[in-house]
Amino acid sequence: MDTGRKRNNPNPREEANPISVLLFWWTVPLFKKGYRKELVEEDLYNPLKTDASEYLGDKLETQWERQLKFTRQSGKKKPSLLKALALTFPWEYTKLGIFHAVNDLGIRLIQPIILGWFLGYFKPESDTRKEDAYLFAGAIVLLTMLSMLMFNHFTVGAFHIGMRVRAACCSLIYRKSLRLSRTALGETAAGKVVNLLSNDVSRFDMVSIFLHAMWTAPLSAVIITYFLFVNAGYSGLIGIGIVFLIVPLQSYTGRLTSIYRERTAIRTDERVRLMDEIISGIQVIKMYVWEKPFAKMVSLARKSELKEVIKTSYIRGLFMTFQITTTRIAMFGTLAAMVLFGNKLSADKVFVFQAYFTALAFSMSMQFVRGVAEIAETLVSIKRLEEFLMLEEFQENNSEGHNAITRENGKDGVILKHITAKWIASVKDDTLKCIDLRVKRGELIAIIGQVGSGKSSLLQTILGELTLSSGFININGKISYACQEPWVFASTIRQNIVFGRTFDSKRYNEVIRVCALERDFKQFPYGDLTFVGERGSSLSGGQKARINLARAIYNEADVYLLDDPLSAVDTHVGKHLFNDCITSYLANKTRILVTHQLQYLRDANHIVIINDGAIEVQGSFQELLGSQVDFAQLLGLDESADLAVEDKPESERMVGGPISNLLRQISRASIRSKSSNKTVREKDNEETEAPVNVEASTKGTLKHSVYIEYFRSGANMCVVSVIGVMFLLAQTAASAVDWWMAYWVTQEELRTLYEREISLVTHTMGDNSTFGREHHSSLQEMLSTYTYLYIYTGIVTTLFIITITRSFIFYTFCMRCSSILHNSMFSSIIHTSMRFFDTNPSGRIMNRFSKDMGSVDELLPKAIMDASQIILMMAGSLVVAVSVNLFFLILIVVMGLFFWFIRKIYLKTSKNVKRLEGITKSPVFTHLNATLQGLTTIRAYGAQNILRSEFDRHQDLHSSAWYMFITTSQAFGFSLDLMCLIFIALVTFSFLLVEDTLGGNVGLAITQSLALVGMMQWGMRQSAEVANQMMSVERVVSYKYIPEEPLLETPQGTNIPRGWPSEGRIEFEKLYLRYGESGEPSAIKNLNITIQSKEKVGVVGRTGAGKSSLIAALFRLANVEGTIRIDGLDTATVGLHQLRKHISIIPQDPVLFSGTLRRNIDPFDMYPDYMLWRALDDVELKDSINDPLGLDMHVAERGSNFSVGQRQLVCLARAILRSNKILMLDEATANVDPQTDSLIQRTIRTKFADCTVLTVAHRLNTIMDSDKVLVMAFGTMVEFDHPHILLQNEEGHFYSMVQETGHIMAEQLSRIAEECYHTKKKET
Repeated sequence: MDTGRKRNNPNPREEANPISVLLFWWTVPLFKKGYRKELVEEDLYNPLKTDASEYLGDKLETQWERQLKFTRQSGKKKPSLLKALALTFPWEYTKLGIFHAVNDLGIRLIQPIILGWFLGYFKPESDTRKEDAYLFAGAIVLLTMLSMLMFNHFTVGAFHIGMRVRAACCSLIYRKSLRLSRTALGETAAGKVVNLLSNDVSRFDMVSIFLHAMWTAPLSAVIITYFLFVNAGYSGLIGIGIVFLIVPLQSYTGRLTSIYRERTAIRTDERVRLMDEIISGIQVIKMYVWEKPFAKMVSLARKSELKEVIKTSYIRGLFMTFQITTTRIAMFGTLAAMVLFGNKLSADKVFVFQAYFTALAFSMSMQFVRGVAEIAETLVSIKRLEEFLMLEEFQENNSEGHNAITRENGKDGVILKHITAKWIASVKDDTLKCIDLRVKRGELIAIIGQVGSGKSSLLQTILGELTLSSGFININGKISYACQEPWVFASTIRQNIVFGRTFDSKRYNEVIRVCALERDFKQFPYGDLTFVGERGSSLSGGQKARINLARAIYNEADVYLLDDPLSAVDTHVGKHLFNDCITSYLANKTRILVTHQLQYLRDANHIVIINDGAIEVQGSFQELLGSQVDFAQLLGLDESADLAVEDKPESERMVGGPISNLLRQISRASIRSKSSNKTVREKDNEETEAPVNVEASTKGTLKHSVYIEYFRSGANMCVVSVIGVMFLLAQTAASAVDWWMAYWVTQEELRTLYEREISLVTHTMGDNSTFGREHHSSLQEMLSTYTYLYIYTGIVTTLFIITITRSFIFYTFCMRCSSILHNSMFSSIIHTSMRFFDTNPSGRIMNRFSKDMGSVDELLPKAIMDASQIILMMAGSLVVAVSVNLFFLILIVVMGLFFWFIRKIYLKTSKNVKRLEGITKSPVFTHLNATLQGLTTIRAYGAQNILRSEFDRHQDLHSSAWYMFITTSQAFGFSLDLMCLIFIALVTFSFLLVEDTLGGNVGLAITQSLALVGMMQWGMRQSAEVANQMMSVERVVSYKYIPEEPLLETPQGTNIPRGWPSEGRIEFEKLYLRYGESGEPSAIKNLNITIQSKEKVGVVGRTGAGKSSLIAALFRLANVEGTIRIDGLDTATVGLHQLRKHISIIPQDPVLFSGTLRRNIDPFDMYPDYMLWRALDDVELKDSINDPLGLDMHVAERGSNFSVGQRQLVCLARAILRSNKILMLDEATANVDPQTDSLIQRTIRTKFADCTVLTVAHRLNTIMDSDKVLVMAFGTMVEFDHPHILLQNEEGHFYSMVQETGHIMAEQLSRIAEECYHTKKKET
């Protein structure tokens, strides 16, 4: 599956010296490169050896296996993924804990004490020496520097370990996906696994930051409580009490967050699953005009999801309110208590208390509480991961004691002895019942039977996918397998065929010859190196089937299991595949062929007829001829539809009704034309590589700024302005609290000074001294202590009210933005052209709806709130500092310019790296999706290790981008902290140079400056995070502007006759159809035909002739040039919805959606139940629906609980219900057995007698009684007339196709055409 791109770009971190690592100097070259050019995937470094996905996956898998083993031995209920993770990364988390403890319990708690000593120097009449003050100032700066280094390396280490845990879990999830049993796979939606890989594992990134706060925060709280009690007595305990009242409240809200997070995850799973189904079945949705019911379903799922997200957001808003108010409310409580207890306020005490409360609030109210929430959310994710990891696994030997699949040598290829099996253990009925089958080495076994009889289940049992209830299987040698529904993944055609095996050009060329692929390779622009889209989106059904078969044939094996490989191809190709490939090329191999093509039974060594999960009869063709079993009844064949025995050639007339009936069916089965026997020239090393479909950058694709797009999506700019004002008011109130506290302390210090001076003067000079009167008048002018306290109370209360109101308004607005962006994106996706889905893998689109929408829903509002609040707090701190000394303004301006310059360099690199991170994540999802779709094939080939390595390569690329992102972010943060350190040093030492500064002002300036250290970095980081999360908005909005299909609705002025189309007459005039842009070749060229009302027209031609393109043209699914008229009305003037609504189709690949049967037939609820039941009865499905829920019976994802034939019948029921005048059949009977084929043909003849029917034919007998046949080649019409008339032209294409079926068959087909022609002539 690898596209062949290899990179080798050594990571500079591995060779960096300790100083370079300490100062993040090794990241400088990357910043230089990122500033000069736009970074691309080739610029990504190799991941570190310890970050390799395979290495991490192996480590975690080893520990998980030990947990499973321990659980089995000890009898515990379930193993613990948490323990496995802890044992996988013990030293990494221990090292983080040491860093965190030294910083939080050492440096941060010593700093306030030294600050108190330093502020003591500024007290009036202080006895602290200036030399000591310089030492204290130096100690403050040194401790700040140490704290800064510890914090930066702790943060980068935490994000790094988070990434490694995430990568290990992703690797483990993928490995588990490869082992899922078919039952577990059926119960697990691909969308859920994508969600585990995108959202759930991302919790590990953040939890590592807060994990150690769980034990350091309570410890630091105890130490701080002791210090405060010693210095402030009971007043200090009141402040502590306030913090401890808030913390449990926040912890409780954290628990609520985890509950809502779990609910959100379930609802997100549902929405992502729904989106996955919609993207997979988009063509069917468009042709049925089912956009509205699906949009309604997505809308309901989205509303349900956002209902939970907004609860989490409100809790986050409350948390952000406490972040800005906790320290201030605690300080208010302590200062109020001190005043009430009669204690004096002084700067050296108050600012030490503030430093301690800031440290306490940071560790308890922020880190501890956030940690509780993050850990709770992570535990929810771990629980979901554990549930997935505990799903039932595919057992390679499928042994349950007495049941086993063994592989040993012997004369028999495959032996099945007394096999009984069922898909779901709890279901009473067995899928296979007492199967006994012995397949000799080198034999060809044909397995036939009706729809749902158990043919595919028999192959799945041999593969070990279906667990045995009893019996055993012996397989001689290796197995190769071709699945019924072709599996093609996004890669080159060659890689799809070789599939990780060694490339042998001789064998490869022979395989593509016998699989009739040479002609197709010549048509492709890059031959077999042409890149095909996901699920083979650029290939026809026949091409996919042959590539799928070629993969099985190229794989050297002893036993080949071929599940109906001939149905999806034209009959002449089918004949070539059977003769040249299955019969000749695999002549000496054991082959088990499930088929509905009965004409090939003559060449089988052994025939097995299965009915209702049991072998009804088996033997050679001659043995079956000699028996008297009623094969017609057994196979559900329709005798009435066949020719009379008397009309057969002599060689075909045999005694015995049942046998002659079988032979009639065999000989009636269609064969089309021979394949080209030309060899493809071998292209070894000089081939031109096909361009790889890599996701394009969204940079510069938007009309407006992405910020304007985001904010305008939720409301007009007036509302945005009001929210902005609320943010400013909140910060103004916060700064006012800080400033007023410092001002109050200064006034109280002055009050103490004046009172002492007055007392001293009065004692020595008496009451009448001038000096005493001045101090007395100054005292009189001061407000009373209680007045200061009342004002302080008012400001604190205002702050709390404004901040909580602001938070709730902001999050409500963000949810509205998120909702509208999702709806706009979904609307664009569902209304865009099919070309978009052909050129964009589903993983890429799903990435927008899962990871990007997850970011817009939760991470972006959090980042905007964080960034704006912290930047405003920084601005507030700087304004307060400037209010102390205006000269600080010069420093701030210089620093501001430096910050702007650094941020500019960082953002340019960071946005590029973040963009690459988003782009490299998509292939991980696409690879997972493709794996889940082709799981049976992957296991049959034993290709698990190849795919695992491929997944590891994709993940390594993403890890490389993520590591670059976290290290560049931290290098940026470190440079900001370095500037803050210089600012703090200058501010601190400046007060020693300026005399007569009051302690209150010094304390205010230093505490505000110290707060900048972590805050400046976090603020800039969060502002960059906003810019990076905006990349998700950019990616979402870029899909909002995808051009929609032209003219979805009919313009108002257009006059469409009532009841149109009433006749069903179709005219094609100078029709050209292109799937791509104007420069690309046309799939249909200059088509000019008229199909009369009620005519039945068959469309035939080789693969790639343009048969299915005719349907695309009629439904206008691609670019149409020329005119198509229905009942004389040009369809270009009719809205696409109205046009498609009036054309019925039974598609080539029958698609069912998960939900109920009712919603699959009538999603608009337009018809009463009796009409639905009647439609199901018409297609003979009514009796097989034995579910007590009836029409509300459950339909699994992609209709996996229905057989392919049953799905096709549901599609037929849809067409009957619609009762339109035009019906299209796109090879609708390709994958069904003769009975279902016969039923569909009979139903079409009776139910659609008054309709115009276009049938893209696969079996010539289905179109020989048509009114006309359209023969196409290379996109052009080569013949168009009644089949009988076309057969008169011995040089014609149709004549040669019929002749290629063999003399006897050609005679019969000609007779059918002639009879129909004369019958029609008589009628007219």
